[in-house]
Parts: sequence; structure tokens; C-alpha cells
Amino acid sequence: MDIPNPITFPSLKKFNLIIGLAHLIQGIVMVIIANNFTLPLTRSYLVMDEVTNRLVEKTVNIADIRLGLLIASFLFMSAIAHLLIGTVLYKKYTNHLEKGMNPYRWVEYSVSASVMIVAIAMLVGIYDIGTLILIFGANAIMIFCGHLMETRNQLTSRANSKVDWSPFIVGSFAGLIPWIVIAIHLLGAGGGDGGPPNFVYYIYLSIAIAFNSFALNMVLQYKKHGKWENYLYGERMYIILSLVAKSLLAWQVFGGTLRPE
Repeated sequence: MDIPNPITFPSLKKFNLIIGLAHLIQGIVMVIIANNFTLPLTRSYLVMDEVTNRLVEKTVNIADIRLGLLIASFLFMSAIAHLLIGTVLYKKYTNHLEKGMNPYRWVEYSVSASVMIVAIAMLVGIYDIGTLILIFGANAIMIFCGHLMETRNQLTSRANSKVDWSPFIVGSFAGLIPWIVIAIHLLGAGGGDGGPPNFVYYIYLSIAIAFNSFALNMVLQYKKHGKWENYLYGERMYIILSLVAKSLLAWQVFGGTLRPE
């Protein structure tokens, strides 16, 4: 594989280490300076109302989730992934890149990005554990479709073949579902004093754009558009987008909710 400068395997190793440290420092700072604001985690079930003799829904609190720790968790996940890639997993990382794939990226995203979308869902008032699990799962399916996309379209197997876009299409459908569910809650709440604060709407819009940027990066990679003809350029863009998206969410939440009083 011809790797043009300035994007080389050693430069990506250094870049992963730098980005890993950036995530780690942000996560530590978040734990230290964030307040103890919590959001409830609930579950609902049917019980018999003896007065009306009808089944009614009962909601109980399972736990209180400390938002600062939830936000810090996906920063730590990314830090661990990038630092491992830049050290003990580096050789396997480069072997995968030569084939036009990075499975470690998708493993990390499947958890960290799914925690991000759960955090956004809780900010708009979705506390039911069953709904949150479904939101997490739909997002994780989208991420694994990204891995499937790369697996089915490895550089070593598509020299004279067309790109198989089916994983991308399925993943896009799965990834859209959590954003629709969250949008329903936002629209139902309305604006003003009766709905979520304005920063929640900004988070929804900005992170939705950031998530879609990952899909655009993949399209440009497989279309071999300009600099994206080199797979490593797209890899570096994934790393940059990950840092931007996670930092954007973390500090918007901090500015809106987690600042010390």
C-alpha cells in the first residue's frame, strides 16, 4: 500500500497518543470540576388500581445517575482506545489499516458513542431503562454496520469490484431511530419554561451534525474523493471527528448543567 506523506503509520501512532491524552485529560478534569447533578433512571410496569379496577402504569426510580461521571466515561473510553492503539495494539492496527479497516474504532464507538446518545436522551427527559437500552442498542447496531462496511469492502478484496453499500444503508436506518425518539420528546416538551433549557436543543443539533459527519467521512472514503483516496486520510478524520464530537458534548453539558454552583 502506497502511503503518501504526511500521513504515515508512525504519524498516526503519534496522533492517536496525542488524542488519547486529550481525551484522558478532559475526562479527569470533568470528574474533578463537575458538580453532583444527577438524573433518574426509572422503570415502568403495570399494576392494578383497586379504586378504578384498571391496570395503570407505575414508575419507580432504580438509581440516580451522576451526569458528570456519565459524560466523563465516554472520554475515558476513547482515551483507553487511542492509547492502546498507539502502544500495544499498534502492529495489529497498521495491519488492519493496510486492508482499509480499523475494527478497534468500531468497538470503541459502539460503546462510547452509544453512551453519548443515552446521555442526550436523558437530558431531554427519557429516563426509562428499557427505552434507554433500545436507544443504546440501535446506535450500537449502526456502529457495527460501519465495521461490517469495512469488512465487506476491504482494499485487498475490491480491486475490481464495486463497493457494497448495504451495511451503510442499514446502519443509517438504525442510527436514525434514536434521534427520532429524542426529537419526539423535544417537540413534545415545547420551548420556554415548560421544556428543556435551550442548551439541550443546541446539543441535539450540534451532536446530530457531528454524528452525520462520520457518515460523510465514510462516503468520501469509499467514493475516493480528493484526499480521501488515501484511506489513512479518512482514518485521521475519524480521529479528529471523535475528539470534536465528544469534547463538544462534554463541555456543552458542563456549561449547561455541570458547572459548580
